[in-house]
Amino acid sequence: MMYARRWAQTWLAIGFLWFLMAIALAPSNKIYQQGLVLFLWLPTLALLWSARGVLAELWRSQRGLCLSVSLLLLWSALSLSWATGEEPGREFKRLLYIAFFLLFFPLLANADYERLIKLMQWGGIGLGVASAISIYQFYGVRGFPWHYRLLGVGEVSHPILGAYVITAAIVWMLHFMPKQRWFQALWALSLLSLGAFLLLCQSRGAALALLITLVAMPLWRRDRWSCVIALGTVATAIAGFVFMYAQITGRGTSYRPEIFHSSLQMIAEHPWTGLGLGSFYKVMAVGMPFDHTHNMFTHIAIELGIPGMLLWLAVWLCVLREIWRVRATTIGKGLMGLWLFSTLAMQFDAASLTGTPRAEWFISWLPVGLAMALVWMHARRPGCDKISGSI
Repeated sequence: MMYARRWAQTWLAIGFLWFLMAIALAPSNKIYQQGLVLFLWLPTLALLWSARGVLAELWRSQRGLCLSVSLLLLWSALSLSWATGEEPGREFKRLLYIAFFLLFFPLLANADYERLIKLMQWGGIGLGVASAISIYQFYGVRGFPWHYRLLGVGEVSHPILGAYVITAAIVWMLHFMPKQRWFQALWALSLLSLGAFLLLCQSRGAALALLITLVAMPLWRRDRWSCVIALGTVATAIAGFVFMYAQITGRGTSYRPEIFHSSLQMIAEHPWTGLGLGSFYKVMAVGMPFDHTHNMFTHIAIELGIPGMLLWLAVWLCVLREIWRVRATTIGKGLMGLWLFSTLAMQFDAASLTGTPRAEWFISWLPVGLAMALVWMHARRPGCDKISGSI
């Protein structure tokens, strides 16, 4: 099985780390996308045939998830026939990118979840380095006052979307504490850097999603560590509200209720077909135009109609089902936290599902891909056949 050889797994591991870290550390978005082609799309294409047994087991053990993803991608492709976008070919290519991105994860996992967790730990450390660089450059080199909202480096330069990437890393890092002392020191320093980035971004949506996720953490971990985190989160939230009351309440609701109401009106105009994938639109609220709906589900409904939104909801619930099946494992607990955080984050922003790999993928397609990596865990259950390279 070629995909299981050391060189192939190294190639795939580099691709995963590039996806996690280079979004902030790559010199430009163009280089980030080119790196994904080289380290992620290309190895997936090259190794798929040797992993056909994995794909067959993926379909057998996760049929609901595979079917809902397939139907969503097919409906998205069909919507290009009535979309008003200028480049339907590019939109179709992006759907292929999503498909190969998801197929990448079963190849990467290769029944070694400790390795997958370690890659996510190193990814979090890399994002912690990017956070420290961002803080130094923005407040030190560029000289902005400390009360200004932080703009990070690379593709985490948006104070809201960048905060979601960094906060997703905080969630998986808190679930995946390393065992080695030297690694724990790097882990702790990275968490401090990530937390400082979130605080300085002043992203209330990311902070609220993190708050709810960490307070709920004892529900699926059920250990002393999660209780300590939950209590510490509540204490930090109270202190933050007291000392940063003006910053928290000064921006009001950022027109989110008005945008949501206008989005529902737009959905009602094309409820079944939507505008079509990639169609340009503006949301008019309080007399101002907004680029998107600031909500993943309403954005999908505007582009793909109610059928598209229901298909994405089916995908998301199937992901929860796959995670729930392995909730007693370390990887299952970490993915449970990431799923809940991502669900909450989608309500406040991240209105992009089928664009090129970007910050939004950390709370949309990344959890779906990691759920598909659980095919190996299902295959090792009693009564399941071992995954083979030939069918």
